[in-house]
Amino acid sequence: MANVFLKECKKTLQGAVFLSGSGTNAEKLLESCRANGASRKHWEACVIVTDRPKTSRAREIASKYGLPLVEAGIHDFYRSRGLEKVSLATEKARQVREEWTDLLREKLAPYRIDFGLLAGFVPLCNIVKDFPCLNVHPADLTYEENGKRAFAGLHSVGVELAMLKGGGFLRSSVILVEPFTGAGGGMDAGHVLGVSGKVEALYEGHSVEELQEIFAHRKGPHLHGLHHDLLFTLAEKNQAMLKEKGDWVVYPAVTEDFAAGCFAEDDDKVLLFREDPCRAFQRIRTVEYSPSGRRVIPLEPKA
Repeated sequence: MANVFLKECKKTLQGAVFLSGSGTNAEKLLESCRANGASRKHWEACVIVTDRPKTSRAREIASKYGLPLVEAGIHDFYRSRGLEKVSLATEKARQVREEWTDLLREKLAPYRIDFGLLAGFVPLCNIVKDFPCLNVHPADLTYEENGKRAFAGLHSVGVELAMLKGGGFLRSSVILVEPFTGAGGGMDAGHVLGVSGKVEALYEGHSVEELQEIFAHRKGPHLHGLHHDLLFTLAEKNQAMLKEKGDWVVYPAVTEDFAAGCFAEDDDKVLLFREDPCRAFQRIRTVEYSPSGRRVIPLEPKA
């Protein structure tokens, strides 16, 4: 049986757009949505949401597109609970995160949200328990090693890991987000609904072996921003490039198909896809989206 994530209906579905920073991915989603004709438009934004009202562009973007704005400053919230650092490292910090999420739920209650779009939204927030949420990741999350997604990680970590593999190309992935457990569960997990086509990686004359050597000599945990070395610098440049050639291609396209009811899962939790609601579902691993809008269905997953 096909369990459709967003069931087909006559109304235009309502999407909440979440952002923490520059909001460039959010703008591309909004531009793409507005550019679609009425016959191809399956969703519209109903609210802009931010956890960083003072430093993000959320107010500017909400004003530009004439959308309501919900602000829930996470840093001030943590400080009000006696914590200076926003984290999930301790039991108290995780409790505060849940309290902040409850506050966010209260603020979002007036809006009839069908699904969420995380567009550079930093907090690992279990609002995804309330309605389906999509997120874009700067690496190919279909690539696995030892049964685990090899290029998972926050910020540019996934780009670093993909560059170290030496394939010569990068992809962006759009996932259906799973709740975060605080113990690693949910980090870049969930179905990989779509990936961009291959985007050539920029090494700027440096070899993969040179970057692998830098990585091997790092000390401490492999966290974003902890090591400001050549690998980090190149990964940041590649992520900026991938945003334009990967994120901005695959995220709007997947969102439109998702809102059209093209994605589902079967009783075995295998991802399903159909090109339009009139066709039958088929088992897939993911869908590759090209800049021209062409879809490619890779080989089906093993049963």
